[in-house]
Amino acid sequence: MRANFLSAVCLFALCCSAALSADPTPGAAAPAGDAADPRAAILKLLPAGAKIEDLKPSPIPGIYEFAQDADVSYITADGKYFLDGNLYDMHSRENLTEALRTRARVQMIAAIPESEMLIFSPPNPKYTITVFTDVDCQYCRKLHSEMAELNRLGVRVRYMFFPRTGPDTESWRKAEVVWCSPNRNDALTRAKAGVPLDMNKTCGPTPVAREYALGESIGVRGTPAIVTESGEYIAGYMPPKELVAQLKELQTAKR
Repeated sequence: MRANFLSAVCLFALCCSAALSADPTPGAAAPAGDAADPRAAILKLLPAGAKIEDLKPSPIPGIYEFAQDADVSYITADGKYFLDGNLYDMHSRENLTEALRTRARVQMIAAIPESEMLIFSPPNPKYTITVFTDVDCQYCRKLHSEMAELNRLGVRVRYMFFPRTGPDTESWRKAEVVWCSPNRNDALTRAKAGVPLDMNKTCGPTPVAREYALGESIGVRGTPAIVTESGEYIAGYMPPKELVAQLKELQTAKR
């Protein structure tokens, strides 16, 4: 997803860069014919669907922050240079780009009602994680096999579907079958244990496509992909005790 996004930006910029002036100052006047807002000229270089409010001044003079969902990049005010990477505050050592991504992830996940998730929770959870999962993923299955231990350690797990093989594949269909089962949690547990599913089971619309698209927007590359309550991204499987230690450390750092 991100690679395609960057390719689109770079290709579009190469085709349109001549339309911009060479003034690198965000407050500079826009080229003739553009709106008063100098971002209007830069907008011409960005992929279709980009909005002027997606461009905001970055902490560096002469550079705009370009953010769509959890994708954050930077572009010079004259449109000549596009930067993909993390921006750090050298005084505080804070990753300013990742801070933007974490806030975006929280907002995006909050837009999905819990009624569209599969939740495994202890009575009094200490931590909540959202996990993008694939029924057939080996490490997703390993994580799920340790659900009792995760719950014992106070971890509430909210699952969203992310069939890595994409639409119209067996893993995608399995996710839909799990959703259409009378007891979804039990069906997911059986599916992850390798128990054959009734692949003829159907129901109304499922959240699989929506959650898969959300995962792509967030930047999920593989599964399991774990997002904390405050939006930090943990890529891949971790044993329960290590995961809890990581969650505790991140929670403490936020205080």
